[in-house]
Amino acid sequence: MSGSASNTSDYPPIDVLIVDNDQAHAETVAESLDRVGFQCRVATSGAQGAEMIEQSAFDVVITDLVMSDVDGLGILARAKNELPDAEVILMTGHGTIPSAVEAMQRGAFNYLLKPLDINQLRAITEKAAESSRLRRANIELKRRLDEKFGFEGVIGDSPQMRGVIERLRRIAPTNASVLIQGETGTGKELVAQAIHQNSPRKNKPFVALNCAALSENILESELFGHVKGAFTDASTDRVGKFEYAHGGTMFLDEVGDMPAATQIKLLRVLENGEITRVGSNNPVKVNVRILSATNQNLEDAITAGSFRSDLYHRLKVVTIRLPTLVERSQDIPILIDYFMRQFTRQHEKQIKGMSLAARQKLLAYDWPGNVRQLRNVVESMVVVDYDGLLDADDLPEELADPAEPTGEPSTALLATLVGKPLEEIERLFIAETLRVTSSNREDAARMLGIGERTLYRKIKEYRLGDRGEGRGVSGEGLGARR
Repeated sequence: MSGSASNTSDYPPIDVLIVDNDQAHAETVAESLDRVGFQCRVATSGAQGAEMIEQSAFDVVITDLVMSDVDGLGILARAKNELPDAEVILMTGHGTIPSAVEAMQRGAFNYLLKPLDINQLRAITEKAAESSRLRRANIELKRRLDEKFGFEGVIGDSPQMRGVIERLRRIAPTNASVLIQGETGTGKELVAQAIHQNSPRKNKPFVALNCAALSENILESELFGHVKGAFTDASTDRVGKFEYAHGGTMFLDEVGDMPAATQIKLLRVLENGEITRVGSNNPVKVNVRILSATNQNLEDAITAGSFRSDLYHRLKVVTIRLPTLVERSQDIPILIDYFMRQFTRQHEKQIKGMSLAARQKLLAYDWPGNVRQLRNVVESMVVVDYDGLLDADDLPEELADPAEPTGEPSTALLATLVGKPLEEIERLFIAETLRVTSSNREDAARMLGIGERTLYRKIKEYRLGDRGEGRGVSGEGLGARR
C-alpha cells in the first residue's frame, strides 16, 4: 500500500476503531484519518471499545494505553482474540513507554507518542492496514486455492489434476481400498492424507509406513505388533500399526517392495479383518481402511513373480494415477505461489514475489523430482533470498545458468523489441506475465506493479482475453481464467 488510503481504489476501504477516554482527541484522530480515506469509528471508553470489537470487524485498532476501565493492554488482548487479522496501535505518553514496549511484545503493531504527529499517525496506520490486508489476502488465497484449485492441499488446475481432484472427492467418503500410482515426488502421501481427512474416519488415526525402508522381520513387527519373547529383542508386548490405526486409515507407501511373506499376511487382513501379532496365535479384529502407493508397475511385478496377483486386486479397488509435474506443467505457477507463501510464513521472511526471469526458469525446467523438487527449490529460494524478491540469482545450482546474466533480459529478446511502439511492448509483456501466472490477474498485477483494476482495463484495451488474442512473447496462446 503506497501513498494514502484514498489512493487504494483497487481495495475495499480500511475500517479503523479509535479507543480513547478523551473524546475530543479521539475525534481529532478519526478526522485526520478520514481525510485520507480510512473509515473510522470512535469509542470513548475501554469498555465501549471492547464491546465494539466483539460486535464489529476492524482492520486496525488505535487505542490509548492508559484508560480508567479497560486499558490499552486489555483492548490489545480483546482484539487479538476477536480480530486475529487486525493490527493494534497504542497511543501513549512519555511516562508509559515501558508499557508500550510490553504491548509490542504481546503483539501490538506499533505505538505513537502523544502529542501525535499527524503525518506519523497516517503513515503508521497505512502500514498497519497493509499488514492486515496482506494477512487477510493470504487467508483468502488459501481458501480460494482449496476451493478453486485443490482438495485439502492437493493443488492443481490442469485438466489432469482436475480429474484427480474430482476422483478424490468421489472416493474419499467411502471405505474402498485405493492404490495411488505415480513417480517419486508426485505427492502420493499427500493424496492419501487428503482422502483420510475427507472420509468418515478423519477423527481416527492416519498411520503411514514405508514398506521399502524396513527389513521383513521389522516390517511385520511394525505392521502386526509382537508379543513378549517373540524374538531376541522382544522384551514386552507391542501394538502394531494396524491395531493403532483401528477405526482409521493405514497408508502403505512403496507397497511394491513388500516381502512375499508379508504380502500373504496383508492379504489375510484385507480378507478377514484380522491381524495376528508376531509370536502369538490369537487373532485380533481390526477395522482399517487401506491406502497404498507405489512408483512401480505392479502388473509387471506380478508377471515377474515378485507381487501377488490376489493382493494387487484387493489393493486396487480404486486406482488413482498422479501425473508428473511435466505432464501438469500448467500447474507450476499455482504451485510456485502456494509454496512461496507457505515458506515465507514458515521462515518468517519478507518476500514480495518472484521475478519473471525466475518464473520462466522454473517453467522451462523438466523437474525429474516432480512436485517435491519444485517445493524444495522454492523453499531454497526463500531461505537464501536477501532483497525480498525471488530472482534468478536465488535459484539453486541445478537451475542456474552461469552463462546467462541473472535478472536481465536476453540480447535476443531485446532485439525483438527494438523499434516496436511502447504500447506494443506493454501489450506483449502484460500477455507474457498473464501466461506465466496462468492468467491469475491478482498475481499478474502484483508482478507488474499495477492495480488489478488497471490490469483489467489493459486486458480489455489490448483484447487479451479474446480467442486468438493474448499471445505472450513466446508466441504461446493465452486463455483468460476469470
